[in-house]
Amino acid sequence: MRGIKQERYKKLGAAIISMVGKKPILEIAVALIIGATVLLLSDQIAALGDWGYVGAFFISMAGSATILVPVPSWAVVVGLAKTLDPLTLGIVAGLGSAIGELTAYLFGNGIGRILEEKSKDFEKHKEWMRKNDVLAIFVLSFLPNPVFDIAGLAAGAAKVHWLRFVGVCAVGRVLRFVLFGYAGYALFNGI
Repeated sequence: MRGIKQERYKKLGAAIISMVGKKPILEIAVALIIGATVLLLSDQIAALGDWGYVGAFFISMAGSATILVPVPSWAVVVGLAKTLDPLTLGIVAGLGSAIGELTAYLFGNGIGRILEEKSKDFEKHKEWMRKNDVLAIFVLSFLPNPVFDIAGLAAGAAKVHWLRFVGVCAVGRVLRFVLFGYAGYALFNGI
């Protein structure tokens, strides 16, 4: 039964990506609209911290949904670690963050379709990303840096499978947010 549900979710996700993926301009527009919406609603999103783990998930997802505009959702995780379990908090926030990175991936997929037609060097960069996708996505998603969106853009442009991108990103982000959770716990609880 569980395998059937997972297969349905995979098909649904693939259908959404392929539906949006028909037009590169549409992919770019959707990614930009999501990012702008997050920035415009930042005060309301910050209030989600009162929702505990669910709030951490959505704050981290929204913080990662912006493209090339750093939003420090890690600070919310550090603050929430005062009252929430740091391990669970890190897992939840990391998963939300990985899902939020799909906007950069989607944007990159749209840009990639345009660049394929206009750039001869683009194929070399796509091939490098395909060969090194797991290492590049993992390392860049784990390290706290504002340039991870470039990895998402590159993965989308190189047509790395979106589940592979999110999965590897989730591993790096969960590890990162677990560390932030324990750092916040130690900071607030004097350990």
